[in-house]
Amino acid sequence: MSSGRKLTREEIWKRIRETSKEEFILAEMKRLGFWPSDSAQPTLAEDFLEERRTLMARMRELGRDLGKLEDPEAALQQLHKERKAAALERREQTRRKRNEQRFQRASDWHRQQQESISYLGEGLHASLAQKSLNHARLAAQALPLIGNAAELARAMGITLHELRFLCFQREVSTINHYQRFSIPKKTGGERIISAPMPRLKRAQYWLLVNILDKIPPTASAQGFVKARNILTNALPHVGQAVLINLDLENFFPSISYPRIKGIYRQLGYSEEVATLCALLSTEAPTAAYELDGQRYFVKTAPAELPQGAPTSPALSNLLCRRLDKRLRGAAAKLGFVYSRYADDLTFSAASADNQTIKQLLWRVRKIIAAEGLKVHPRKTQVMRRHQRQEVTGVVVNERPSVCRKELKRFRALLFQIGKDGPSGKHWRSGELFDSIQGYANFVTMVHPEKGEPLLQQVAQLRRKYRSESPRKAAGPLSPARFRASAAGGTAPREQWWQAQPRPAPVLELTQQQREELERQRKQALAPTQPAPPAGAPPRPMPGTSSVPSSTQPPRTEPPSILPWWMWWLILVLAAILLRRCIAL
Repeated sequence: MSSGRKLTREEIWKRIRETSKEEFILAEMKRLGFWPSDSAQPTLAEDFLEERRTLMARMRELGRDLGKLEDPEAALQQLHKERKAAALERREQTRRKRNEQRFQRASDWHRQQQESISYLGEGLHASLAQKSLNHARLAAQALPLIGNAAELARAMGITLHELRFLCFQREVSTINHYQRFSIPKKTGGERIISAPMPRLKRAQYWLLVNILDKIPPTASAQGFVKARNILTNALPHVGQAVLINLDLENFFPSISYPRIKGIYRQLGYSEEVATLCALLSTEAPTAAYELDGQRYFVKTAPAELPQGAPTSPALSNLLCRRLDKRLRGAAAKLGFVYSRYADDLTFSAASADNQTIKQLLWRVRKIIAAEGLKVHPRKTQVMRRHQRQEVTGVVVNERPSVCRKELKRFRALLFQIGKDGPSGKHWRSGELFDSIQGYANFVTMVHPEKGEPLLQQVAQLRRKYRSESPRKAAGPLSPARFRASAAGGTAPREQWWQAQPRPAPVLELTQQQREELERQRKQALAPTQPAPPAGAPPRPMPGTSSVPSSTQPPRTEPPSILPWWMWWLILVLAAILLRRCIAL
């Protein structure tokens, strides 16, 4: 090639493709005489290259700014666009920060709910924060050492969320843990029974067996105590000259939630555990209302001791320990014997005049009022020796026996059933054969000589009229097994549903974050090109021909950003700078 001939553009691109840009520049410098032909390839200083790169970037930036200044409207639009983009970015960052703070608070609350109970309704938060217990007092009474809600739930064999569900208090709720029904009283009227649901009854049985039954009641308490019954309650009063019966009005409903909580606190438990146990043992009376097909239970009074829960009798005996001691002491000073069966109080003495009886009644009423209870005004009876003296259904004038008139009517009923059949017959309340079976058992307990023949006669009538009580198999929910499993902290059956924890909170994403995740998901799901087998020719890029390069026409490079004359100017300036550097 002649050193004076000017290369065409196609020739320049061809030589650059065949070698490289640096080699082409070096060859041209040697051809034009700017660099000796026997010298090695020059290396430009890094500072010079960095400065040139910076200057070129600055020249491009100034060129763009100059273009904006030439069109004020475009420059103003560009300024508005930049400000809007900055504002949107700040708003995006603010949203992300706010979502992260909300997520952190929700995560902390969720973690706290997994470990403890901090809220059960209005007015209960302060009680749940106190967790100190009396280890010495609990150990002395052989009671389980439980210091917080998590330990109580673990001992009961239930989840912490189940314990929270059973104890939570609301003014209006769609759930009621009790079934309420009424039964007729012996003396007239109705008695409201609140039977707990199985999930709550399971927790109450655990409290009864593991805590309440371990505290012995006083010797005067004869009701709801093992090996004590209405007969043991009547025996101390047999053959007495004077017998006095009193009844406590609304006994169970008059025992409120604070008093039940005080019992657990007195045993040595912490404020938190005492609160939970008291909530499990009490019930707030409610009224049911229907609204839009949904049933709501509205709280009508403070929580009280329910009549029907397995824990209520034992709690009533524990609450009346001081009452029994005071009444027994007052009665002993006046020569009386005292016993109590639930809410029935009985006093008897070998001899007592009217003044002594009045004095006893005055003291008893004062003590009962001081204990927060009330004597029923229409159920106080004073019975002398010449009258029929009866204690909890047992006649005690000379020996324990039953009422003669009632026993005579019962024998007549059995005779009529055997003669005419059970149709149209009844005894007290309930199913006929179950009722007569119960009364025959009662007579046998009080007077075995009279009761055994009655039991045999009832059994004959059952066989005759095929009214044998069906024997149910002892399944997992039978009363005995249910109580045993609940006391041991195990579920009564395998598939026993409990309240489950709420799902963990999820970080809320902004629209921009969701779009970014969607874009990443699509990129991850995009099919990738399989690798070609070994020895196979490379696959052509999309948009290129698969014809061999020898048959393809020469490609033309896209035009450069800078014009060709500027490249030549840069080349000349670089050559001059190199020659000066070499000369130095």
